[in-house]
Amino acid sequence: MSVDFKAKQLEFTQYIRNPVTNPAPADVKPERMEMYRELIFNNIEGFLAGNFPVIRKILDDQQWYDLAQDFFSRHHCKTPYFSDIAEEFLDYLENERDNPNDFPFLLELAHYEWVEMALSIAKDEVKANQQNFDDLLDQTIQLSPLAWPLVYQFPVQLISPDYLPQVPPGQPTSLLAYRGQDDEVKFIEINPMTYRLLEIIEESGQIKALTCLAQVAQESQHPNPDLIIKGGLQILQEFAEKNVISVT
Repeated sequence: MSVDFKAKQLEFTQYIRNPVTNPAPADVKPERMEMYRELIFNNIEGFLAGNFPVIRKILDDQQWYDLAQDFFSRHHCKTPYFSDIAEEFLDYLENERDNPNDFPFLLELAHYEWVEMALSIAKDEVKANQQNFDDLLDQTIQLSPLAWPLVYQFPVQLISPDYLPQVPPGQPTSLLAYRGQDDEVKFIEINPMTYRLLEIIEESGQIKALTCLAQVAQESQHPNPDLIIKGGLQILQEFAEKNVISVT
């Protein structure tokens, strides 16, 4: 008797994804199906918990299980690599998740947690800046590929079981995430002007430091643009020392 392998495979995987709405294959022992189901789901759930520890901490066991199960049953991953599952989870939260009971900051918090993992495994290498930064104004600079300016509506770096805001504060939160020479991922809270400074560098690819600072000063409409340039230069020097920017 011939067996439609694709149909059998679909029946098998549909049950594993969601045993509540899909019947188990009749020709496979129930205990074996449960073993497959637990093995695969627990691997996915454990990986999510490891990559999104704050989300796991702010949800109770049932809320976390329901979230992981919804992702597991609904989202069709486009990659077989476990290291990419966190990004698939982001895609699911942004495009498929639809639960009015979710925290309003859930997607932003997930992105914030994903950034740390993504930067830690990024394959880019950045050489340390060597020169003196006293003449940085005349140098060409570029943003390190291991430095990511970020902006969120919620202060995601503060979220914990004791701080679960329901509405965003009046001002967005700007952060800089970067991987240092010690391969540690670090986060720095920055002000909107510093974020704009980094944004200009990122958009330009390569730019003279003075040109970048002059643009920030012009956009700020500050009555004393030299003050903005002086303060911005100090920030760029600190970023050059941390290799957040490369001096070419």
